[in-house]
Amino acid sequence: MIIPSSLSKGSTIAIVSPAGSIPPEHVLPAVALLQSLGYTVNVGENVFAQEYNFAGSDKQRTEDLQKALDNPEVSAIICSRGGYGTLRTLQNINWEGYLKHPKWIVGFSDITILHSYLHQKGVSSIHGAMTHFFLEDKKPTESFDTMHQCLTGEGNSYSFESNPLNRTGFVDAPIIGGNLSLLYSLRGTAYDLDTNGKILFIEDIGEYLYHLDRMMLNFKVGGKLENLAGMIVGQFSSMKDNDIPFGMDVNEIIMDAVKDYNFPVCFNFPAGHVDRNLALRFGVDSKLSIQPTGCTLIN
Repeated sequence: MIIPSSLSKGSTIAIVSPAGSIPPEHVLPAVALLQSLGYTVNVGENVFAQEYNFAGSDKQRTEDLQKALDNPEVSAIICSRGGYGTLRTLQNINWEGYLKHPKWIVGFSDITILHSYLHQKGVSSIHGAMTHFFLEDKKPTESFDTMHQCLTGEGNSYSFESNPLNRTGFVDAPIIGGNLSLLYSLRGTAYDLDTNGKILFIEDIGEYLYHLDRMMLNFKVGGKLENLAGMIVGQFSSMKDNDIPFGMDVNEIIMDAVKDYNFPVCFNFPAGHVDRNLALRFGVDSKLSIQPTGCTLIN
């Protein structure tokens, strides 16, 4: 796995919008924060463009991402937001130059598309906060701080509470994954994840419980679970049920899908579509300990 170079004061960070549209007030304070830390920030020409729900046309979004990928002065690319549109952008990108000189790419939600592509190419990336989540009450958030520590090469050591449904154990393996709906949408494509020997991280928002069950069963029947080293279940926010209840909650659905396997599983890791979205370096060997008294993750 290729680990992009760490950032230091003076490094250049590009901000692009490969998916949904975003207003300036959700980006410019983040630019000021990065500049105050000593970084040069290049804001893509089309970051604030809009075409329906997209941040401009496919061509505009592609141009901004391609320029950032190809610019030798850029050390990291932070996506402004998710939403929808990254897969459309990805279709038109030439990765040849980037793969010769990889740099960090940061984001979550729809940016799972880029994480999956990069993992296939053997390049680490960062599942972490995007610009709207950098500040709260004009102060850097924990989400930003953990993402920034990934960029500077410090990594992170997390401790979090245990859950009654956890399956205890210790595992040392790379973390992969992201938004479950996006991972599900990539099944059977050239961007489908290789999960063998990996710790799979999953999170989601706004899905029906029955559809969560469908996605988990797809992963099970498709052989994506049987050779996992471990699983980290993040935040499943604003989940929905039908008038006739499905009969299981989020954690029960996931545990039902993995009950035939023996790998360690932890629930309620603070990452996903929530304010406390702790950063994860995908593709990096990580130490996960799940015990009845609590859990630790060194990433």
